[in-house]
Amino acid sequence: EKAVNLKKDLAEMQEWMTQAEEEYLEKDFEYKSPEELENAVEEMKRAKEDVLQKEVRVKILKDNIKMLATKVPSGGQDLMTELNVVLENYQLLCNRIRGKCHTLEEVWSCWIELLQYLDLETAWLNTLEERVQMTENLPDKLDAVNDALESLESVLRHPADNRTQIRELGQTLIDGGILDDIISEKLEAFNARYEELSHLAVSRQISLEHQLQTMRETDHMLQVLQENLAELDRQLTSYLTDRVDAFQMPQEAQ
Repeated sequence: EKAVNLKKDLAEMQEWMTQAEEEYLEKDFEYKSPEELENAVEEMKRAKEDVLQKEVRVKILKDNIKMLATKVPSGGQDLMTELNVVLENYQLLCNRIRGKCHTLEEVWSCWIELLQYLDLETAWLNTLEERVQMTENLPDKLDAVNDALESLESVLRHPADNRTQIRELGQTLIDGGILDDIISEKLEAFNARYEELSHLAVSRQISLEHQLQTMRETDHMLQVLQENLAELDRQLTSYLTDRVDAFQMPQEAQ
């Protein structure tokens, strides 16, 4: 009777494992939204806990069959053979569910990381857009143009590492068929805005550099002219002080 009960327990255990495999491992999942992906991660976590909780039952079943095989070798041999199959299948099921759970957690982590990098780069694009707007309608002063140029250049020195991460993370998820529509849409919008703003910013930078160069040249010319006028004023003052007749002066002084 004990052997019959143990055999029944083995059959039930095998049936449960078959159902678990069908439910958690053979079902096709399509992760088209973050909610679907998150739900799948939580489901696999529960599946892993559920499978691992059966470890106690498997151990008790194993101990009982071994004890029966020791007491009644003839009656326990068949059960030992069945037990070994169940143990092998159970271990395989545990490994596969652990693996799938780990994979889904990695995918979810990849998605969250992508969102974080997109947030960082979007904040940078917002700053870049503000700095570009600040270069409009500048007062015609050298200091104002120089400050605007330096401010714009400081933002443009932003490293490209985050954009590289966005591209790689997005491509990894898309290649796996994970949230591909949503990610493609997000990346397309981000890349379009990045291209537009970066080109506008570089164009404005070049324009400010030319404007600054022209203003510096003009400022230099005015400085030279002012120095020449000051020298002429000094000469004229000395002529007047010495009461020199105008017709005795050099032509340029006249």
